[in-house]
Amino acid sequence: MPSEKQQIEVAIPIHVIWDFIRDANNWAPLVPGYIQHEQINNSLITWEFKSDLGIMKKKVSLVIDIKEWNEPTRVSFELRRTNEKYIGEGYFEVHAVNQKKTLLTGFLEINASGALGSLANSLFKNAIPKSTEEVAAAISNKLEEFNQK
Repeated sequence: MPSEKQQIEVAIPIHVIWDFIRDANNWAPLVPGYIQHEQINNSLITWEFKSDLGIMKKKVSLVIDIKEWNEPTRVSFELRRTNEKYIGEGYFEVHAVNQKKTLLTGFLEINASGALGSLANSLFKNAIPKSTEEVAAAISNKLEEFNQK
């Protein structure tokens, strides 16, 4: 299963990061190809984006099912397409380095199935590291803005 883990240290207190992460409106638009999202309740978010995996380009609709809210250090989730079962999972973790610095960790694992599953997984293996790196940089930049408020 293709997966990726990204870690960044930011000069932002842990409580500011938690306030940012708890609201999907802050981070969902930062994912490459973002179209729209809707927070159904505290544990369900629908999300649409354009997937560009080289030879595979299409609009993807996902449901993010929050499995754990462990304030202020961890949120874990499962991903699925709106008409399918589980396709992946991930988490965000934050750990205070000191009062002004925090280590932010993000993890994502995807497992495509079906007729094109092995091809998609091969493409995901190359695309996930690049996408998670882009998301980590975008979140870091947005957190800097968020911290200035």
